[in-house]
Formats: sequence, C-alpha cells, structure tokens
Amino acid sequence: MFKTFTLKTNKHSDMIEITNQIQQWLTEELVDSGVIVVSSMHTTAGITVNENADPDVKTDFLRRLEEVYPWEHKKDRHMEGNTAAHLKTSTVGHAQTIVIDKGQLVLGTWQGIYFCEFDGPRSRQFHVKVLR
Repeated sequence: MFKTFTLKTNKHSDMIEITNQIQQWLTEELVDSGVIVVSSMHTTAGITVNENADPDVKTDFLRRLEEVYPWEHKKDRHMEGNTAAHLKTSTVGHAQTIVIDKGQLVLGTWQGIYFCEFDGPRSRQFHVKVLR
C-alpha cells in the first residue's frame, strides 16, 4: 500500500506535523499492523520524529539548525544558493520508519511525525509506504 501526500508550506523553514494525516489514512485503509516508511521527495525537505507537545521545541530545533548551517556562507558554491537547506535535509534525513500496531502508529507520548521545510515556501510531497 502506498500513498502520496501533498502539502503547501508557508515559511522558509518550518516543521509541519503530519502524524494525523498519516493516521487517518491508515485508519481509512484498515491497516492493522506493519511498518510504514515516510519519505520526503525533496533534497531540501526532510522527515523527522520529535516532540509535539511544546511548540518551542520546533522553534529551538530550527534555530539550532540555522546556527549550524547559516543560509549564507561566503564559501558556498551551489548556484541556487540553498546549500544550507541541503545540509539540513541530510542531517535530519529524508525518511523515517514507524511501527503500526492494532491500527495505531506506535509513537511515544510526546512524539509526532514532522515534514521539515528548509527552502520554502513551496508545494511539497511526501510518500507513505506500508510494509506488512
């Protein structure tokens, strides 16, 4: 089972929680157990699992990535000027694997799945593949 999701990002850098979209689709498709792979289709946007209770975590996460990978660096040579976005995506990763049990994503109490935008705003896609 496979699905492509589309979303529109509104900021240059953002973390958009996609947990509920994925869980709703799994429920509609009556997926009881297995594993999903959630994958970004972009070299400047990633997927991560992180805290979804305190919004300051997202703010701090993005700020710290910006500190490590500032948008402009005098030695960057990539002609599009988005080297920082590529580095952030490689650091965060383009995919995550999550277990499904009894129809539910197996995540910790404070965990959510996030689409991480590093070069927006844009129209983006991510894929979810169910492995049973």
